[in-house]
Amino acid sequence: MSHSRTYSIDVGSDAVLALPDVEVLVIGGGTAGVVAAIAAARNGAKTLVVESMGFLGGSQTGALVTPIMDYHCGAEALVRGIHEEMVDRLNATGGFDGVWHSAEALKRLYDEMVEEIGVGVLYYTQAIDTVVENGALTGVVLAGKGGLRLQRARQSVDATGDADVARLAGVPCVEGRERDGVNQPASLRFLAGGIETARLVAYLRQNGVSVQDERRIHVGYCRGGAQDLRDLWEEATARGELMPPEDGVYIQLFSVPGCPGLFAFNCPRVTGVRGTDTASLTRAATLGRQRAHRILGFCKRNIPGFESAYMALTAPMVGIRESRRILGEYVLVVEDVLAARKFGDVVAKSRYPVDIHNPDHDSGGVTLIAPPEGDYYEIPYRCLVPLKVDDLLVAGRCVSATFEAQAAVRVQATCRAMGEAAGTAAALCCRDGVPPRRVDAEALLTQLAEQGANVARRA
Repeated sequence: MSHSRTYSIDVGSDAVLALPDVEVLVIGGGTAGVVAAIAAARNGAKTLVVESMGFLGGSQTGALVTPIMDYHCGAEALVRGIHEEMVDRLNATGGFDGVWHSAEALKRLYDEMVEEIGVGVLYYTQAIDTVVENGALTGVVLAGKGGLRLQRARQSVDATGDADVARLAGVPCVEGRERDGVNQPASLRFLAGGIETARLVAYLRQNGVSVQDERRIHVGYCRGGAQDLRDLWEEATARGELMPPEDGVYIQLFSVPGCPGLFAFNCPRVTGVRGTDTASLTRAATLGRQRAHRILGFCKRNIPGFESAYMALTAPMVGIRESRRILGEYVLVVEDVLAARKFGDVVAKSRYPVDIHNPDHDSGGVTLIAPPEGDYYEIPYRCLVPLKVDDLLVAGRCVSATFEAQAAVRVQATCRAMGEAAGTAAALCCRDGVPPRRVDAEALLTQLAEQGANVARRA
């Protein structure tokens, strides 16, 4: 028996108690993970999802990343299946307005969906080591309030966002921009309540911000990009009321469905953050809260409708755009995205652009490069299959891709599609007794199509 050298844990000792075996173990109940768990269970596998927070949804709920970016190519929904079911069910609750969702409504929906299909859930639990036998991942050591536990599984899905389990198991990984290892900036989002919407809307319209529906209000400013209320933010930065260099380079706020007077802020940004380093995350959380209160204080003093606003919540999680990525059977490159390439083992389609927040704090800005108009690119199943280790799949923003390509595939709909593919493949592996790299791609695509996923090949 061999396992990761990161920890010297004796998995046969009394200190590491064994949990009942499962067929599919999903580590990370976020955007991709919750869908992977549902897909595996619906395909007949006894499934457990392990989550470090006390709720499902990951960045969608814990980091307050509430927009579902567009996943259409013309009239075609590029992502369907479980994702589309979730959208429909969330919309029926009033927790979704077509773009943004309510984090609390989504938490409740996820609870309902995993309970309906019988997915086991273990909160407040993290993976800290792995058991790899004969080149295959056979178990994961979990840490929680009860101490250390060994969870055996026939197949595992790493949906941690940071490839934590893959790294522990010995999968080769990379992190950051290829030339220097620098990551995209993080964000610590927050919610502000007590806003008088009618007064805010009047102010926005007077200052050139389009508001067509008072139930869906959006304000966006980015240095070198969106220009809503540009003079307000830039003058505040120039006089030091918003502290340079980072407070005012990226400001975004929008209404929350079903919550009158509540607005979500997709800011402040924090540069120089490594999502795989606890000291760096601690710094980001501390700086982020300081900046969030400063931004809200500025809005209270300067924007009509914000006079009685209050800080309702700073996100429990730092919003990480990218960190560690696996090296898989195929590495998606930016040319695949920009050339709208298609693959025979397609498990996800997207036309979301390469979306890179400039890592340099003093220049701000966002780089957006889209695939050809009217076309889309595909993500092959091989991007979910890591090198070197069997009986493990990876789904979400840590799949096998370059820095630039990952900046296109990291959004919610695409991650859900990858999650559905990973969970379905894991269940098929259990059924057929094969490792993920030997899955029959045709059988996988057929099963995904029967579940409603959009994996049809373009003629």
